[in-house]
Amino acid sequence: MPYAPVGEVSLYHEEHGEGGVPLLLVPGGHLTIELNFEDVLPGLSSRRRVVAVEQQGHGRTADVDRAPTLANLAGDLVGLLDHLGLERVDALGFSLGGLALMEAATRWPDRFERFVFASGHIRPDGYHPDITDPSRWATSTRMPTEADFAAMHREHERLAPAGDAGLDAVMAKLQPTIQGFSGWSDEELARVTARTLVMIGDHDFVTIEHAALELELIPDARLAVVPGATHNGLMHRADVVLPILEDFLAR
Repeated sequence: MPYAPVGEVSLYHEEHGEGGVPLLLVPGGHLTIELNFEDVLPGLSSRRRVVAVEQQGHGRTADVDRAPTLANLAGDLVGLLDHLGLERVDALGFSLGGLALMEAATRWPDRFERFVFASGHIRPDGYHPDITDPSRWATSTRMPTEADFAAMHREHERLAPAGDAGLDAVMAKLQPTIQGFSGWSDEELARVTARTLVMIGDHDFVTIEHAALELELIPDARLAVVPGATHNGLMHRADVVLPILEDFLAR
């Protein structure tokens, strides 16, 4: 299996397709490449080289004795690009994967040409109240379903390296990163030079008003709101999402 030694982490990654500007795919928290991108990956890789990666403690990438901060996760992604000899890429990050890429895009802006920031927020107040209030999770129609959580556990158990502590341990370890998220200042966001597509579902974690703020603060940005899409369902609306992505990524 293809693993890249990047500092303390050995990152699992896989490649699909060939040609064009390479596209880096980064799944969201608790998701694998398949769970997040299985419906859009065939279409995306039919026209370009795609490098899909699983971050620390996700899927086939083992956890290590290190806090999964956004700074660490972003450094891992740039380290993977260095390992593969890729100077500049397009990138698509979903949720936590998008946050890690946004951190990278503010610190290493010259490494990214086009950036799809999918279901990501830039400030702590970017989510709907039923996502930030645990007492409302049980009744929220935006939260992942029981079937979604079951699939996350099943895939983690199937793919995680031997000795892994389990998905619940990974979730707990990520909580300081998620709960302590402070976002980026206007000045930090202004460093992003990649042409950026902000993409959310119309029933996502992220509010439409917050997505509009992202459109305002991220240079050279545009916005796509996908109808009939929840947070976990966004990348499975391939019939709507793929044409938008292809139009944005086209040269």
